[in-house]
Amino acid sequence: MINILHLYPKEMNLYGDHGNILALIRRLEWRGLKANVIHYEPGMKIPDDIDIIFGGGGQDSGQGKIEQDLQKIAPIIKEKIEQGTPTLVICGLYQLFGKYFETADGTKISGIGALDLYTKAGNERLIGNIVINTKFGEVVGYENHSGLTYLGEGLESFGTVTTGAGNNGKDRTEGVFYKNCIGTYLHGPILPKNPKIADFLIEKALENQGNSAKLAKLDDSIERAAHQVAAKRPR
Repeated sequence: MINILHLYPKEMNLYGDHGNILALIRRLEWRGLKANVIHYEPGMKIPDDIDIIFGGGGQDSGQGKIEQDLQKIAPIIKEKIEQGTPTLVICGLYQLFGKYFETADGTKISGIGALDLYTKAGNERLIGNIVINTKFGEVVGYENHSGLTYLGEGLESFGTVTTGAGNNGKDRTEGVFYKNCIGTYLHGPILPKNPKIADFLIEKALENQGNSAKLAKLDDSIERAAHQVAAKRPR
């Protein structure tokens, strides 16, 4: 059994982000493994035996609604990341896993500081198809954000932008990779078109349970086709 913590599915679920949960469930089921998804909302208790953490994107208003609760659970989330719990956070929650998000009017929404980064609102939206080079190979997705994210010195990015804007449209970085935590702006959702990342999360979850056996290979021909189509789409 793989326990997946889905953070704030009501407030933080833009541009098909829930599809990442479905991808994890299916790739587990196809290998004869079971998934248990805990849909976490403010005020709930986080179980101790969490194997994967996932959180999606949301509007500034959604980030404001979860800010206080996120601070309450911050020690648990930070500890799990430091322990190597595989984690995927996208857009809004990617930003809030950092130090802070500063809105256009100067309001600072506090992050939990799990990742050494910060975000400030930009003057225009960075929107369109995006392709990046990563340790998983080529990764494709769709970005739609006005926040400009800057990584702390020495923090590894998730990838290097070949098409698109990425973290801030300037330094060609996209996302962050820290221990087994991936933060990214790639919606789409990211996992169905990039199954290697889904399998990375599953593999690390199984390893943390003491199961180091290699995952059985799946027929990813449809996923590869979707990836290739997305990679060729114009910006």
